[in-house]
Amino acid sequence: MLAGRRPPFLNQANMPELPEVETIARSLREPPENDAGIITMRVTGAKVLWEGTLANLTPRAFTRRIKGQSLEDIGRRGKFLVFTFSTDTMLIHLRMSGDLRIEKVTSPEGDMVPLLKHDHLALTFKNGLRLVFNNPRKFGRAWLLKDPREVLDDLGPEPFDEPLTAEVFHQMLTGRSRQLKPLLMDQRFLAGLGNIYTDEALFRVKLHPLTRSDDLAAEQSGMLLKAIRDVLWDGIRRNGASIDWVYRGGEFQNHFNVYGRKGDPCPDCGTLIERLLVGQRGTHICPACQKKK
Repeated sequence: MLAGRRPPFLNQANMPELPEVETIARSLREPPENDAGIITMRVTGAKVLWEGTLANLTPRAFTRRIKGQSLEDIGRRGKFLVFTFSTDTMLIHLRMSGDLRIEKVTSPEGDMVPLLKHDHLALTFKNGLRLVFNNPRKFGRAWLLKDPREVLDDLGPEPFDEPLTAEVFHQMLTGRSRQLKPLLMDQRFLAGLGNIYTDEALFRVKLHPLTRSDDLAAEQSGMLLKAIRDVLWDGIRRNGASIDWVYRGGEFQNHFNVYGRKGDPCPDCGTLIERLLVGQRGTHICPACQKKK
């Protein structure tokens, strides 16, 4: 990463969130049965079609470094996709419009398959497949790093980390005096949560998003951590939520309790769901179940 420059979205909540990114990582890592994948494959070529895609290298330096490296694994950290190569690590943050696909370089007829209008980065592999980063709004970014901690060390713990106990989480919350929703979406506090899953988790424990973090009792902190984990796990099981204009992979949107349901009855008490702004983010609550103290 360029000296003195942090990723500009550590405090922001942009689609996709942890369950969507986890779903994408799994789909890239584990192709459908009988389909070839790119794990263990060597990079034979790279194209950078918009240099702004790269956060820390010039297109020439990126192409020179990644060519010849073999892809060892594909994972996730927070909202980042993590591509572990034999020498370097490539990080991709999709933000609001990014998408990744694996496709064959040539058609069954032997013709080159053209790249699409908003394809900004493409890696070609030895087995004739390529990984393409499509990024219409140009918000997404890619890094190629010797040590991914240059970027990832800015992130808070993963919600599913075993060391993140209820007691530790309570200490984290009460060690700050911030409104709950902006704090939970701060990627330096907790990695992976965004607008959707924060709203859903807060509803499950009946906490108002403007509640001060240092006002929570230990029991409330434990319940909140469990709700965060439960709602994220539900999202992962359903392949995420398909409400973003690019991501269309999941069905969790069919199981929202409050998010995006302004004017609908609360599933618990029947009061109409309201929408308010919290930290400049559209926020959905049940005003009866989630009363502000």
